[in-house]
Amino acid sequence: MHERKHFFDDPRNVKKVLRVFYVICALLLLADVVVHRHVVHAWEGVWGFYAGYGFVACVLLVLIAKEMRKLLMRREDYYDDDG
Repeated sequence: MHERKHFFDDPRNVKKVLRVFYVICALLLLADVVVHRHVVHAWEGVWGFYAGYGFVACVLLVLIAKEMRKLLMRREDYYDDDG
């Protein structure tokens, strides 16, 4: 039987999508120089602040989730336990 080929099955398509993603990220970072933002705090006016802030927040979320997993993780047979 012939298996249907999906868009992301081809590594070339994945590379194309990643390139487009990187170009969009670079354009948004460059737009930070051109677009005037009405900031409340001085540090918000620093070039690339929101990109760095978002990156740090994402990394912290992953690290916190890894620690939470240790606290919340159940045994593999948790739902199979009758007693």
